[in-house]
Amino acid sequence: MKMGSAGLASIFSNGYYRCLSAPVPLLRMLASTNVSALHRHDKSNNKSTVLSCLSSSKRELSCLSSKVDIAQTATTSVNSYPEYNRLVPCPSHNGPPRVEHLVISEGGPVLEYICRALDLPPSFVADLIHFGAVYYALVCPQPPPSATPEQIRIFKEVTEPSVLRKRASIKGKTVREAQKTFRITHADQFVEAGTYLRVHVHPKRFPRCYEIDWKSRIIAVTDSYVVLDKPAGTSVGGTTDNIEESCVTFATRALGFSTPLKTTHQIDNCTEGCVVLARTKEYCSVFHGKIREKKVKKLYLALTAAPVPIGLITHYMRPINIAPRLVSEDFIKGWYLCQLEVMECKEVPWPDSSIQENYCIEDSGWPSKDHAYECKINLLTGRTHQVRAQLAACGAPIVGDSMYMPAAIAEVANPGLNPFGKCKKYTSDNDKEMAITEWIAQYGKEPSVAIGLQACQISWDDGEHFYEARSPWWRSRKA
Repeated sequence: MKMGSAGLASIFSNGYYRCLSAPVPLLRMLASTNVSALHRHDKSNNKSTVLSCLSSSKRELSCLSSKVDIAQTATTSVNSYPEYNRLVPCPSHNGPPRVEHLVISEGGPVLEYICRALDLPPSFVADLIHFGAVYYALVCPQPPPSATPEQIRIFKEVTEPSVLRKRASIKGKTVREAQKTFRITHADQFVEAGTYLRVHVHPKRFPRCYEIDWKSRIIAVTDSYVVLDKPAGTSVGGTTDNIEESCVTFATRALGFSTPLKTTHQIDNCTEGCVVLARTKEYCSVFHGKIREKKVKKLYLALTAAPVPIGLITHYMRPINIAPRLVSEDFIKGWYLCQLEVMECKEVPWPDSSIQENYCIEDSGWPSKDHAYECKINLLTGRTHQVRAQLAACGAPIVGDSMYMPAAIAEVANPGLNPFGKCKKYTSDNDKEMAITEWIAQYGKEPSVAIGLQACQISWDDGEHFYEARSPWWRSRKA
């Protein structure tokens, strides 16, 4: 759609959104991504000028730093973003998040459009597409509740039934179906007018992928699957904005396979150990079925800061996909059952400083580092962060777990802070909701590389298929 020459610039009070009209015929919208400054394009001099700085926290202010460690940084441009080159070589740290939302008014090749819209070089945009960091939907999704009246007006304009009826690509689809997002897979893919684009300009990076001898991490190769000893600090199948730097991709290359391996199950990025990758779609479905039928057995080794009692531990996990995960010993309707069995727990030395440095183990403030405890755990239910959350709730957080250890320390120091701990203090629903909000806001820092957790064994079909990982990192071995 053609916007007026005067352009539009509207801002959320929280800095969540932006709408622009520029020489490029498009609507540009920036959603809730901690971006620190908004800009307006000036036709007369073809330069960007800052409209408003929305940063209020130290975290947001870091977006303005010229020292951001991202591979594409050369200098800092006038719009506070770095100069972009390529996504490789991989940086040692992740940069500040930046996600751009576009609605196209003139069709054309997607790479060319993004280059013009975001003032990015073609090689960088091609890398983003290769990483899986660009998505599209035939119809723009519903704006967030914090949208301004002007943004709502523009959304209604591009989703007006009379406008949508003219688009052959969405004929026979409901609006909800047409708003479903898909990855852009080719740089020359054509995108028609009215198409929504989401561009993750700063994808989450995994530098450890480039440090690993991947062939040495292969435990087994069969006609149907591969078993990998996943290194900590890597993603099994990739993230929303990065499917390139993943175990699946690097294991496929290490083995020289022409067909990519497929993810059958997940373990956390900061966890190491056994992962089964399928070689075919058929076996991927077969293995998923074995998991559903509870035919897959997983044993973990956990290095905890305090001893854990032997036996069955049961909690219930809040069914909301926000970290840190909240668990309760009390049954709560609708919450997920979490069960694990502690098979053994033995005292071991706390990892020395050189080992911790090698694996970027974070010091989360545990007061005593004389001894740690190695626990063998039979995972009976497989919830996200289950082992980490349950052990922390028992007062025995995992060594290096910056997401759960600080919260466990705080609860010990001030019983009742945890809204679902043993000493919870709230007396009303309002108090409870406030306690939950404060707890989640204060804790949940993702570990940088590794924590003391390893998926040490995996087996299925009553042990017919049985595999073990190498010794865990805390037993003084090299990467």
